[in-house]
Amino acid sequence: MMINVLDYLISSAEKHPEKTAVIEEERTVTYSELFRFSCAVGSSLLKYNPFGKPVGVFMEKGIDALCSFFGIVSAGGFYCMLNPELPEARLLQTKEVLQPETVITSRELKEKAEKLFSGSHVCMIDELIHHEIDTGALNSIRSRMIDTDPLYVNFTSGSTGIPKGIVVAHRSVIDFIGCFTEIFRISEDDIIANQAPFDFDVSVKDIYSAIRTGATLVIVPRRLFSAPAALLDYLCGNRVTTMIWAVSALCLISTFHGLDYKTPDTVNKVLFSGEVMPYKHLKQWQEHLPDAQFVNLYGPTEITCNCTYHILENGRDYSQGIPIGKPFPNEDVFLTDGENRKITVPDTTGKITVRGTALALGYYRLAEKNDTYFIQNPLNADYPERVYVTGDLGRYDEQGDLFFCGRTDNQIKYLGHRIELEEIERNMAAIEGVEQCFCVFDKGKLKGYYVGSMDRNELYSTMQNTLPAFMIPGFLRRLDEMPITKNGKTDRARAVLIAEGSRE
Repeated sequence: MMINVLDYLISSAEKHPEKTAVIEEERTVTYSELFRFSCAVGSSLLKYNPFGKPVGVFMEKGIDALCSFFGIVSAGGFYCMLNPELPEARLLQTKEVLQPETVITSRELKEKAEKLFSGSHVCMIDELIHHEIDTGALNSIRSRMIDTDPLYVNFTSGSTGIPKGIVVAHRSVIDFIGCFTEIFRISEDDIIANQAPFDFDVSVKDIYSAIRTGATLVIVPRRLFSAPAALLDYLCGNRVTTMIWAVSALCLISTFHGLDYKTPDTVNKVLFSGEVMPYKHLKQWQEHLPDAQFVNLYGPTEITCNCTYHILENGRDYSQGIPIGKPFPNEDVFLTDGENRKITVPDTTGKITVRGTALALGYYRLAEKNDTYFIQNPLNADYPERVYVTGDLGRYDEQGDLFFCGRTDNQIKYLGHRIELEEIERNMAAIEGVEQCFCVFDKGKLKGYYVGSMDRNELYSTMQNTLPAFMIPGFLRRLDEMPITKNGKTDRARAVLIAEGSRE
């Protein structure tokens, strides 16, 4: 019985000791080295960090961060990636919620770490990995751990303005990753390109899929995402086979027609999530990688990465939308109406709700949020059963496929009509001359923002041909490029700010 994710690392280190586990530009580490460094970090933490407490990891994503993660776990703690790209004010807010007794950092960030995390014991990773390993103490710690112990905390934005931490247990990752790697046939032969930051849960699929199967994890440098040609050179040079990426990161390449420059033809699996994939961008990827498997993944951080998937079918027309698919094994995804009744009728929109082992433990030190989103199953009045209410809307089509229909808070009422912003966005994205777009409803005004060659007057006229007048944004702005967040999603707030300064 697997209880702890360290079992993945131990197994791969035993089976593939000299195989390259992680590539970080010019630096690599084998599985035996990754295990040894992690044990050294864990041994050093025994005197600093109490059992079952969080440890902050304040450094760039990479090999050192992975050694920190596994070292923290081996010492009986759980980790939280503190991304140095974040504003200091945001990091201080996170610190107040997390209250870590220990923070691991790099020598380059030591001064900043000691300033930001005063009151915490700040350790240098390059010292920790050379610590003497205490195998007996680490084994004793592991014998005390159970599968519901926390593994990591990921912080996301909170409605109150204070970031909220989502606590995920070992058993949730083990339950999900086991199914994930088997369904998509990820094996020791794969080379997985990591796009996502380590404080974003898309990276959980990269890290643990590799460690479970003995695959090689290639960490893509952040700077390459502003240089599509260099990014493609890096993917091709490392002979990547698997891309588990945010939609916006894939669109970054297709927007600039990077695949015409160079196609990473070793890629046989492209799995995307985070946003609705624009059909024209999907077609570009499929045309350049006709033999690859493409998968649409759906699920919020609170259910451990993803809860549904749809493997795209060759020859099927997805111009009207891509299903989010069916639940992963051991997860149940269903729709409920405003009266908490289950919806099964096609084309009836309902709230997407999830139950299963993969649910997060909840929000860190936020009891009121847990009571709001992790609730008693409304379909079960007989015994305690926790479900997660995603805040997303979905519907079934006549064939029983589940489709994402936006957020509960993204449905607007405008000029007397109820409108889903995603419907307008999908229509705009399908227009020749529009590469990327999004809509917002701000102070009673419907606004649209886009990247593309079409001028806004022409876009307005074209939309009149396909949408009713009440669904056409009265305010349209063209951007030179669509900014993305550190997690690879469209940075809508920043795009709006940029547009406000535009004269077009």
